Amino acid sequence: MSIGVDIVRGQAIQSIGDAGHIDRLTIMTDSRKSVASGLFVPLVGANFNGHQFLKQAILSGAVAALWMEREPLPDLLPADFPVFFVRDTLTALQSMAKSYLNQVRPKIIAVTGSNGKTTTKDMIFSILSQTFRTAKTQGNLNNHIGVPLTILSMAEDTQVLVLEMGMNHFGELTFLSQMAKPDIAIITNIGESHIEYLGSREGIAKAKLEIVNGLKKRGTLILDGDEPLLANIQTYAYQIVRCGFGVQNNWCIADIVESVDGSRFSLNNQKDYFRIPVLGKHNVRNAVLSFAAARIMGADMETIRYGLEHLHVTKLRFQKVDGLNGSLLIEDCYNASPSSMIASLETLKKLPGFKRRVAVLGDMYELGKNEKNQHKSIAKSLTAPLTHVITIGEKGAWIADGLRETGGDQTIDVRSYETKAAAHAYLKSLLDDQTVMLFKASRLLKLEELSAGLRAKESTNR
Repeated sequence: MSIGVDIVRGQAIQSIGDAGHIDRLTIMTDSRKSVASGLFVPLVGANFNGHQFLKQAILSGAVAALWMEREPLPDLLPADFPVFFVRDTLTALQSMAKSYLNQVRPKIIAVTGSNGKTTTKDMIFSILSQTFRTAKTQGNLNNHIGVPLTILSMAEDTQVLVLEMGMNHFGELTFLSQMAKPDIAIITNIGESHIEYLGSREGIAKAKLEIVNGLKKRGTLILDGDEPLLANIQTYAYQIVRCGFGVQNNWCIADIVESVDGSRFSLNNQKDYFRIPVLGKHNVRNAVLSFAAARIMGADMETIRYGLEHLHVTKLRFQKVDGLNGSLLIEDCYNASPSSMIASLETLKKLPGFKRRVAVLGDMYELGKNEKNQHKSIAKSLTAPLTHVITIGEKGAWIADGLRETGGDQTIDVRSYETKAAAHAYLKSLLDDQTVMLFKASRLLKLEELSAGLRAKESTNR
């Protein structure tokens, strides 16, 4: 029995070969997650084979499964359980996503960049969901598996789909862009993430620009207009909208005012202010990228203003929570690169009303052969009014080394710990109502496990 690529309707199977009509099946790739009725798609990786977990998938709610032709079926499989053979389950998953997009035909907004993808995606969703039936990437499902899963999870009446697209090698964004065929593509910035694989910031810029390879004719590319590596794009195939702080931009940011509660800004010197409940100039830029996309989609100013003000961002992206003894903790530890860490530090230094500003910084990964110097480069931003710098991990210690080697600000208390547990007691001793403490490191370090132990018992997001 074989399976066609035209079988999917949302989370449902419209028809499967000669099995007749099976409705409302959730696409599932993780056998551990329970669903009401699921189509199990067992994927195969370097260190796993999902075909080994069919029985668990059935217990979790699978009522049908795709199956690679070369894989043996398990013993004692229920006689009435439909199994549909394909050459490759991942390719079938991706083909189903393309087919479903052709059925639903939503407007597609694709977001990539070294930093800020998820926040920008959340901002666009917050604005456009007021007017359109809008879906978005959940969590960080932004690769060759996550993007098709996101597509297949959207409702049949979706009008706008906001897709986050990640990459770490050349060719990956071309594949995702050509799968989704976006109407609007956004490049948030060019940083250092994945420089280990792409060689240089120039290589990163080239890889990010692959997002236009599937952009629809007469589509729009929205980008960071202050980035020199994106300054000389010349094309007649699509429109370019530049956003940033320089006067050369189509949307020029001005009059930024930051507080603990967020940021206020204006555009193109108009005294018409927008507010976002998140901190940092980098997040203001993300908001303007979102603004530009919303304007192209026809959103009016009041809709945009309301959407930005009522934004709910994904966790661990400059998330403010209540700490012990009345302190403020900022969990910005989903990921980190030198440019994003510096941006977070600059925001920390500008927060008004705190006597003690503490930066808890950890390892950054995928920085290539020059990783030690890239960690040490953070030292240039370790200045007053920071009062304490605490580093975690072997690579994180290079940050402290950079500060000591340059003879930096002697007023800052600098300490390094090998583990999160070793730092806990000292960090706890710093917390009172005059303390703001930032946590920033790459995802692998899971620095939120340290901040979790410093939260107030009745902690709430601010």
